[in-house]
Amino acid sequence: MLPSPIKVVKAFVDDFPTLMLHLKVTLIEAVAGLSFGVLLGFIVAVLMDACMVLDKALHPIIILTQTVPTVAIAPLLVLWFGYDMLPKIILIVVTTFFPIAVGLLEGFKSVDKDEINLMKAMGASKLQIFIHIKLPGAMGQFFAGLKISASYAVVGAVISEWLGGFQGLGVYMTRVKNAFAFDKMFAVIFLISIVSLLVMKLVELLHRKAMPWLKEDR
Repeated sequence: MLPSPIKVVKAFVDDFPTLMLHLKVTLIEAVAGLSFGVLLGFIVAVLMDACMVLDKALHPIIILTQTVPTVAIAPLLVLWFGYDMLPKIILIVVTTFFPIAVGLLEGFKSVDKDEINLMKAMGASKLQIFIHIKLPGAMGQFFAGLKISASYAVVGAVISEWLGGFQGLGVYMTRVKNAFAFDKMFAVIFLISIVSLLVMKLVELLHRKAMPWLKEDR
């Protein structure tokens, strides 16, 4: 029923050039979607932190975007925007911005109030308080959300490619599955797992570079 590990490794080696070609497309979609997702999540978190009315208004909408299954949204995006990269990037944005927005918002709200009051007493503006107090205080939650979003981006790109497209690991996986080439399908799964682990390690490296004082605490 299942291919042996030797067959999977052989399929991975034999189809390596093809896998790299499809991986390039998937990574472009994942990076673009993650970038826009992080930007959108950052903007939403800042607006919700700055305005209580927006916080109450946007919070249910943000939660609603995560309750709708991506498999239900994807066909509509393909219908509206075609089979190119745009619908896939939009789906990744919808999937990845939530952990960023929630993490940053929680980080902004968990900042020590005494530090904010001290900055206000010294005549600091709201922008200065945000740059020097709130943003550094929320970095831990931001990178925690980024780790989740980064893993979602790769998986979301593959899932979005299942529903249509011309290139990408999801398209390749669908083709080999329909051809009952399960050794090649497991080779793709193996590659996706490797890429996801590398992405997580990259985010962890960025975390340590952005917050070098964590090394002293560990």
